[in-house]
Amino acid sequence: MKDELIRYRVQLADPAGHRYAIRLTIAQPDPAGQTLRLPAWIPGSYLIRDFARQIETLQAHGAGGAVETRKTDSHTWQCAPADGPLTIDYTVYAWDLSVRGAHFDESHAFFNGCSVFLAAAGQESAPCLVELCPPDHATGWRVHTSLPRATGRPDCAAPHGFGCYRAPDYDALIDHPVEIGTPQSITFEAHGAVHELVFTGLAPRLDLERIAADARKICAAQIELFEPRTARAPFLDSAERYVFLTTITGDGYGGLEHRASTALMISRRDLPVRGRDAAPEGYETFLGLLSHEYFHTWNVKRIKPAAFAPYDLRRPNHTRLLWVFEGFTSYYDDLMLLRAGVIDEPAYFKLLSRTLDQVLRSGGRLKQSVAESSFDAWTRYYKQDENSPNALVSYYTKGALIALGLDLEIRERSGGARSLDDVMRLLWDRYGRGFFQGRPKGVPEDALPALIREATGVDVSGFLARHVEGCEDVPLKPVLARAGIALSAGPENPRPTLDVRTRPDAGGLRLATVYEHGPAHRAGLSAGDLLIAIDGLRITDAASLDRTLDQYQPGDRVTLHVFRRDELRHYRARLGRPAALKHRLERRAGRSAAQGKKAPS
Repeated sequence: MKDELIRYRVQLADPAGHRYAIRLTIAQPDPAGQTLRLPAWIPGSYLIRDFARQIETLQAHGAGGAVETRKTDSHTWQCAPADGPLTIDYTVYAWDLSVRGAHFDESHAFFNGCSVFLAAAGQESAPCLVELCPPDHATGWRVHTSLPRATGRPDCAAPHGFGCYRAPDYDALIDHPVEIGTPQSITFEAHGAVHELVFTGLAPRLDLERIAADARKICAAQIELFEPRTARAPFLDSAERYVFLTTITGDGYGGLEHRASTALMISRRDLPVRGRDAAPEGYETFLGLLSHEYFHTWNVKRIKPAAFAPYDLRRPNHTRLLWVFEGFTSYYDDLMLLRAGVIDEPAYFKLLSRTLDQVLRSGGRLKQSVAESSFDAWTRYYKQDENSPNALVSYYTKGALIALGLDLEIRERSGGARSLDDVMRLLWDRYGRGFFQGRPKGVPEDALPALIREATGVDVSGFLARHVEGCEDVPLKPVLARAGIALSAGPENPRPTLDVRTRPDAGGLRLATVYEHGPAHRAGLSAGDLLIAIDGLRITDAASLDRTLDQYQPGDRVTLHVFRRDELRHYRARLGRPAALKHRLERRAGRSAAQGKKAPS
């Protein structure tokens, strides 16, 4: 059968050793010798991950017996010519508890296709069949994935069952992560489309009903944004349902988007529990993460930069447009919480203020544009060090402020007739809808000014030159004021500052970042120094630093004792005024949300 040209069998072989045993069968291998590849990176996480390093063993067999294989680069194997079918047996070590790779122990199994499925080079467009085998060490395990079941076959998997699943090609195969085990789960419908929430990890009394009710509102609001007439969910072109695969840990956080699912990681303390009316403070963080990754179902999984259409998973794919695909998504994630009614306006303003604080705290925003940050994601943003806040800007957070500035400017200059929503719908109509059914078409690098003008009638080329290609801050205060929203800023507390970022250390307080031009920088301190005393008073942690600084005024001179490596050093520093400002947004008295028509809502 055509769908058996490429076939995988995944066995949960060794939970204690964290190993999958995988068999790849290629019905018609390349007569000149089949090349095998594993992706070097996973879409949505712009760093070479070298997944192939976790392949421990690999053997190939053809109709005539063993087939010689040799590795030709970090991610590629070459098989000698052989008559088909060609069978490759290999083991994958899976101990990466993240949203990007693979993890397996006695409690569950999780994997992204990029980390486990070798590609048959030259046959990436062939249909793929995947057989998921039940574990020997456990019973009652279920399969949770958006990968379509292989309907019409006798070995087709039952819903949430082991058996065969199908993908139309390799690109689809690696875009449906899989969770296997005994997680808590609940389903809901948004505009007729089935969604499933899956939670793996210990979470006693998890309030699934509350999470599902809030998620339903968020998903419905996003579907309505992109499809106001049809309200059709985008993933119905490739899957039966959308699946939120969430791993619960003590302090984790992260998300990675896929075409009909997302892998999430969240702290246990951020999730609501049954029997308590009040949700934990971090619940908004979880809902914002869920909203962010779901928005990617449109913006980056289907509306893509041209550099990603298609992906080349062997090397970095550079684009200057991540500020659109991550920054715009970061703007809409919290905004959708407001539109969906799961948070109120003061809560939204608080989240927006937090983004302002993060961006304006970083001196790197004045050195690097978001276009440059996007292009350099592979070598700089994803490889941050102690100096990164002084050198880099985040295309996520500043991209979100650029989106807000664009939205406000478009609304103001169009008299409230147009907004950034119109831009997103044009992008969806032209580049996103039907992406997986036709020839992939990505957004050209220089297309945004013309697209925005076409969608709204507003020329924003000057705005983009200053704030995207240039490093100017987005002037939000005056345009927010005209929309009836007051923006103010002041020190979070009057305490004088060294202007450093710290982290705990057993011997004192470690300087994680020394902000450029601050008191510590001018005194000669460096990131990595261990602060142990100020004017002879011992510093043990962040709280003791705050208590000590409370005794001084800005401008006072102090003696700092630090260890740099194993050398004791002392420095004289003049304490500065509080560098970190706390921004506040509030609706002006007498201006209701309805009256502030130019404000995003």
